[in-house]
Formats: sequence, C-alpha cells, structure tokens
Amino acid sequence: MQQLTSYLSGAWQTGRGRARAIHHAITGDALWEVTSEGLDMAQARRFAIEHGGKALQAMTFIERAAMLKAVARHLLEHKETFYALSAQTGATRADSWVDIEGGIGTLFTYAGLGSRELPDDTLWPEDELIPLSKAGGFAARHVLTSKSGVAVHINAFNFPCWGMLEKLAPTWLAGMPAIIKPATATAQVTQAMVKAIVDSGLVPDGAISLICGSAGDLLDHLDTQDVVTFTGSASTGQMLRVHPTIVAHSIPFTMEADSLNCCVLGDDVTPEQPEFALFIREVVREMTAKAGQKCTAIRRIIVPQTQVQAVSDALIARLEKVIVGDPAQEGVKMGALVNAEQRQDVQERVDALVAAGCEIRLGGKADLSAAGAFFPPTLLWCPQPDETPAVHSTEAFGPVATLMPYRDREHSLALARAGQGSLAGTLVTADGELARAFILGAARAHGRIQVLNEESSKESTGHGSPLPQLVHGGPGRAGGGEELGGLRAVKHYMQRTAIQGSPSMLAAIGKQWVRGAQVAEDRIHPFRKYFEELQPGDSLLTPRRTMTETDIVNFACLSGDHFYAHMDKIAAAESIFGERVVHGYFVISAAAGLFVDDGVGPVIANYGMENLRFIEPVKPGDTIQVRLTCKRKTVKRQKTAEEKPTGVVEWAVEIFNQHQQTVALYSILTLVARQTGDI
Repeated sequence: MQQLTSYLSGAWQTGRGRARAIHHAITGDALWEVTSEGLDMAQARRFAIEHGGKALQAMTFIERAAMLKAVARHLLEHKETFYALSAQTGATRADSWVDIEGGIGTLFTYAGLGSRELPDDTLWPEDELIPLSKAGGFAARHVLTSKSGVAVHINAFNFPCWGMLEKLAPTWLAGMPAIIKPATATAQVTQAMVKAIVDSGLVPDGAISLICGSAGDLLDHLDTQDVVTFTGSASTGQMLRVHPTIVAHSIPFTMEADSLNCCVLGDDVTPEQPEFALFIREVVREMTAKAGQKCTAIRRIIVPQTQVQAVSDALIARLEKVIVGDPAQEGVKMGALVNAEQRQDVQERVDALVAAGCEIRLGGKADLSAAGAFFPPTLLWCPQPDETPAVHSTEAFGPVATLMPYRDREHSLALARAGQGSLAGTLVTADGELARAFILGAARAHGRIQVLNEESSKESTGHGSPLPQLVHGGPGRAGGGEELGGLRAVKHYMQRTAIQGSPSMLAAIGKQWVRGAQVAEDRIHPFRKYFEELQPGDSLLTPRRTMTETDIVNFACLSGDHFYAHMDKIAAAESIFGERVVHGYFVISAAAGLFVDDGVGPVIANYGMENLRFIEPVKPGDTIQVRLTCKRKTVKRQKTAEEKPTGVVEWAVEIFNQHQQTVALYSILTLVARQTGDI
C-alpha cells in the first residue's frame, strides 16, 4: 500500500507511526495507508498565515474572484482523474458528478458573485451611511475586513470534493488561507484535487494545506483570528465545539451535522395526481443517490394514513428495480457504502430501529461477510411515530428510510418538527394554502424546504441538492450553523466592525463616496474621464431647469401615463398633493438631460438604475438641479485580449428643487472605458 501524504508548510509530507488503511468500497482491497503522526501542526498554521494569508489579504475581492474562476477551470480539465478515484469509494458516475462538478460549479458561482457584487478593494463596506447626528457631521457604517488567521475545515467522507470546495470558495474570497482535514475514508479523492490546485500555481503558497489523517494537536494552536468549520456526525461536532481552545478564544465554529430529513406528502395528493408520482420519485432518488450517504437524504417519509398502502406499494415497486453493484457494470444504479465499517454501522442502526418498533418492508439485511460494502435499499414502516422516538433520532447513514403515517395537518407538522432540526425537508402538494401553513408550522425546524409540485418539478434541482446561492445548514440536531447562502458565507470568514466618524472620513476609509462627504469638482465633465481617471467623490453640479405644465402634457402624451395626479386638475387638488404634479419619471428623465454629456467619450453605456426614491413632489413652476457624484468603481475583467477593457462606475444622483429640498435620490451604473487592459 502507498501512503497518502499531507501538504503542509508548502511541502508534501509523510507522517510516521500507526497508519489507517483506506479500502476499495467494491473489492475491499486495501489501497492507501494514512497517518499524520509526527507532522508539525503549529508550523503548518504559521506557514499558512504568514504566506497564504498575507498574499490573499493583499489581493482585492476582484482578484480573488478571478483566482477562483481560474482554479475552477483548471479542475475541470482534470476531472477524469477525480472520477477514477471517486469510483474507489463506491460512487456511481452520477454520484461523483454531484461531488466533483457540483463542487467546481460552486467555485464558479462564488467567482461570479465576487466579480459582480464585491468592491475592487480589500475592505468591504457592508451597508450605506448610517446618520448619527442631526446636522449630518457624525455617521457610521459597517465594514468587513479579512481575519488574519486560518480557516480549518474538517469535512465528512461522503463528498470529498464538494465538501471541500463549498467551504474553500468563500474562505478564499474572504482572504483567508485554509487547512483542509478530509475524512480518512475518502481522503485520496480530496488529496488528488488539492494536488491539482497546488500544481496549477494559481493560488499563493500557503493558501491551501491538507492533512491526511488525524488533525493531531492543530486545534490547540488556534487563536482568536481563526475559524473552524465541521461537517459530520453530531456527536463528533459537539465534542469539537467545546474544545478548550475554541471556547477560550471564542473561535467561530460552524457545524453542519447529519439530520433526519423528511419528505411529506400533502393530504391533497392522491395516487391519480402527478404530484404522487413526483413524491415517489423524490424519495427513491434520495434513498439511493450516493447509496443514501448524504447529510440531506430523506430519512423520514411522512404520509396521510389514507395513502400509506399506496405509497408503500409504489416505493417498493420502484426500489426493487434498483440494481445494486459495481458502478462500472452496465445497468447498476446504486453502488456500495464507503467501507465495511460503514456497512456495519448502518446494519446496527437498522436493527436498533426494528427493535424500537419499526418493521422491515424491504431490504434491511446486508451480507456483512462480503468484500464489497453493499447494503440493499431498505424501507422501514413505523406505525406509531409518536410512540417511537428512535425513528426521529436514530439515523442509518445509508439507503434507509422509514415510512410513517399522520392523522391530520397538525400531526404532519408535529412529525416534521420531531427530527429536532433538519438540513432539508420537502413538501409535495398542489395546494398553495397547505404549503403556506406548512412553512409557518415547520420552517423553524428546517434549514431549507422544497415545495414540490408538477410545475416546479420540471426544473427542480431536487430535495438533497445544496445550492451555493442558498443557505446550507439547519437548527438543532443539524448543527445550528450556516454555510453557503451566496455572499453570506464569505462574511463567516471576515470581521464586521462598526466605523464611526464624519462622512468624509468614512468615504476615505471605504474608498467609496457617501452622502454628506466632500466632493471634488473641476472643469472636466465626469463623463469625459476614463475609468482610471475617475475617483470617488468626483462630482458635477448641473444647470437648472424649470418644470412646466407643457412638460406634463408632453410627457403624458409620449408615455401614455395620464394618471389623475398629473392630468386632472380637480382630482389633483383634492389629493395629498393639493395640485397637479410632474411625473416622477419625467423628473429623472429631465435630470439625465441635465447631467449627461452629449459627445462620444469614455462612457459607453448606462448599465442600470438602482434604489430610486421620490422624496418630494415636483409641481409646475418648480426648478430642479442635479448633483452627480462618482460613488464607487469596479473593474470589469476582460474575457479576451480583444475585448475592450472597461469598468463599472456607480454614480449617486440627487435631484433637488429651488428650496434645496431633495426631490429624488437614486444611483446609476455606467460602463466606462479603461485606458489599459489586464490581459
């Protein structure tokens, strides 16, 4: 057997001492030896911080996003290597696709989020200005900065690629290095992916480290700037959560644990409806994908008493057709569990559920002497779910689920909540009112709920698919933490700080102009400046324009907007305005006419308008004036050398009247040419 090496302190290292074997899930052959004994974890942490941390923190969010995208592309080019190793774990090609390409897709998603929504800076102003004084000279805003420590990611065996990448993407985007500790049973897949990343040269030295084997005394060396995430069993996670160092230094600890997720069939659904077939399909898919080794897999099948027999018959008919065996063989739909130890554990959990009062309707027994770690699809029946607490607390982490009845809708909610916290739940119904009642009654016990009907089924990603845009996690037994959720995940690895000061000082700190801060005016129109020449605070005060009744009539005829407040003198006089008012959309159109520079120049296009608010009405005879101010700039990365280099500029627009009252506020985005490219 070959020893699986760790990557620490910028080098591949071999542990010494007692090793653990990794076995082929199908043949049972010993493949690798794994140990990390004797490796210097304190030095590994220091190296990650001093090299990877400093390099990542020096990069802007835009540069980090570009790095993520480059890494994702590189990993796609090497995906067949990962598929070959994944097959050793008993996974089918479809199972591996979720792990490998699903994980790489998460990198792409976070690369896109970073490049579109984060500043071209190392500091992230999280919100708009918060006034703290009447005159406006004292204000605040929250900013996010990178922590100066290391993120330790302790991952489960079932998703050796996705489990790493879904944490690594927001970690790197936040500017933190990571030490990856994969589960030993599938560590060879994670190691291959880490090696591909390291060999690519696309990330700074120390940005990623890998421990194959035990984490040793790593947690003992952590400090206040570090972060720990854990995915795995609830018992292990709870033990790590109270590690003395984590408690003493208040180290952020995010936990995602296995849970007894449910799928509920609405009492409106009968076997004749399309939703019934969708329910059966969803349960069978979740029971057999990854041989049931998913933290989001359906463990509890909750159905109306009147539909128990129909559901049982349909599930058995589908499950009996699932061919279990070597995924390399044609026709095989479900592979093996990860190893013999896991098979033994699943068998013990099934036996415990039977002893607690459940009945076996299909499967339930594995050949524990066989070389391959196969376990048959197993459907259990629990006639008394209220009197059988084990069915809501004992999880067989394999292709096992338990069918149970509910009396009425309130009972279905009670059973859905009985799992004491779940990562994911699914309700299958065609009734919108039932769906609302279910969310109100059960959402507090779930991290994510899919409401499935015929319409959504056409594009649904399924019950068990965590998406990078959505929060992954759950309350109670599920760990009480959050992962993913778009940019929410990035904030887990950053420090939020409230900054107080004058608007001009806050603008200087955030490199973004805020209302009330000083502006800079010169004789050059801002629209005549290239992206590099523009600075936050560059501003234009326009000439004035007086609004007339003719403007109102002309705009009404042009737009077709004949709303009474603009056109009916009597009705307008009786309204809150007291007289006719100018169309709000004409006001902003007239404002554009005041601040737009007519000639050809660096501004290429209007990218959009955001946060429009009409503050005061504009009446015939009022005179408006506009202040246009550069608020923030974001580089738009070139995709090819032939593409014109550009950036996006956000402009703050304030329209005010002759009394210096603000009548409208909004932002516009423009695409502005750069003088130099980045390719």
